[in-house]
Amino acid sequence: MSSTPILPAVEAACVAAEAAFDTYRATSREARAAFLERIGDEIMAIGADLIETASRESGLPTARLEGERGRTVGQLKLFASVVRAGLWMGVRIDPALPERTPLPRPDLRLRMIPLGPVAVFGASNFPLAFSTAGGDTASALAAGCPVVVKGHPAHPATGELVAAAIRRAVAACGMPEGVFGHVTGAGNDVGVALVQDPRITAVGFTGSRGGGLALAKLVQSRPVPIPIYAEMSSINPVLLMPAALAARGAALGTAFAQSVTMGVGQFCTNPGLLIAIESEGLEAFVQSASAALTGAAAGQMLTQGIHDAYDKGAEALAGSADVETLARGLEGDRSDFGRAAFFSTTAEAFLANPALGHEVFGPSSILVRCKDEAELKAVIAGAEGQLTATLHMDDGDEALAEAVLPLLERKVGRILVNGWPTGVEVTHAMVHGGPFPATSDARTTSVGTLAIDRFLRPVSYQNFGQALLPPELRDGAADVPKLIDGKPSLG
Repeated sequence: MSSTPILPAVEAACVAAEAAFDTYRATSREARAAFLERIGDEIMAIGADLIETASRESGLPTARLEGERGRTVGQLKLFASVVRAGLWMGVRIDPALPERTPLPRPDLRLRMIPLGPVAVFGASNFPLAFSTAGGDTASALAAGCPVVVKGHPAHPATGELVAAAIRRAVAACGMPEGVFGHVTGAGNDVGVALVQDPRITAVGFTGSRGGGLALAKLVQSRPVPIPIYAEMSSINPVLLMPAALAARGAALGTAFAQSVTMGVGQFCTNPGLLIAIESEGLEAFVQSASAALTGAAAGQMLTQGIHDAYDKGAEALAGSADVETLARGLEGDRSDFGRAAFFSTTAEAFLANPALGHEVFGPSSILVRCKDEAELKAVIAGAEGQLTATLHMDDGDEALAEAVLPLLERKVGRILVNGWPTGVEVTHAMVHGGPFPATSDARTTSVGTLAIDRFLRPVSYQNFGQALLPPELRDGAADVPKLIDGKPSLG
């Protein structure tokens, strides 16, 4: 393990989080739910200053940030409802069977408990919904875990406004002070120190593949390795099916151009890969998309560094002998403005050159032209793990869709039909995750109520007397959903 010293501010936050853990995890469901709701109320109480600050730091428009604030508060309130419902506790009771032969069965009772202090890394592209009070923080707090947030250097003032709101909620709800910590720093030292602190028990991260892999290596090299839930890289393949292209190829091209340039392409679900079989409908799609993207205005990217990385990736594709540049958007008048980019290659070249399938974070996408169904299936099978896949299909495409669905299920966490992936609902049935390198653990999601499961682990209690059992495991515990001998019960 690296000998990087623990920084004083990081160590202090982690010490406080550890000191708060047992008190916080013992809070009632109602108290914890009310705390999450109060955080949302305090964020709303910041008012216009939060939106103006976030817009100034990120370049994002106020309407987008107002929507993001609504999502941030909404997911806090959603997790409050999850905490109250109690299903997350996973209570199971298998009563003793003393008369069972040849051996009696002991009394066994199980519940899920929180892991401990969690490190959360703020994301660059969502200064509210994936940052200081974002989904990782909300789900960890809901699970009963104190949180130490590493604020993103791209929006420090925004992060501090939200951190102050959380601290006000901590005080108002009488929670232990260390239940939330916020540390900052522009270099890597703060993040390294945070994930190496022995009191941290899990990590939530949204960012680049390089950053996620570096953190994963650090947490696995600790004397006691810990889980990291890292969302890292995805180009979200869109399959343009033959009948859909024949019926509405041009309309699909226009809609694609709008999706790939939304937010200057800075969404983790941006449609960066198109897959289709050669046809007249595909040519109509290409012409329409190319025309729309050629006239697309450049937009301000989140940081100069993100812009420079985007330009480098787009230029690498443009310079490849196997790639045709179909369209470039309008030039911007600032150095941090990103131009749309639309490329094309063959299935053979795509399969032979894995670099063509790497994420270019920004308004860029590459079309893979396939000769037939076999090549289309081969491209899907050869692609990396992704957050999403989309099927654009009409009547007549059902057989092909049925044939590729098992391949897609192995590659992605969410499959859409006749939509665009740039939009993630915060619901009970949402999966925002996927096989590597989309995430570091394909069994989990960072959006939706299942996100709470990342920060819980099971403990089984055998032959305990009633007085020593946790309250939710005692006989007759009211309003606690459970399985008794495998059968659902509330009693």
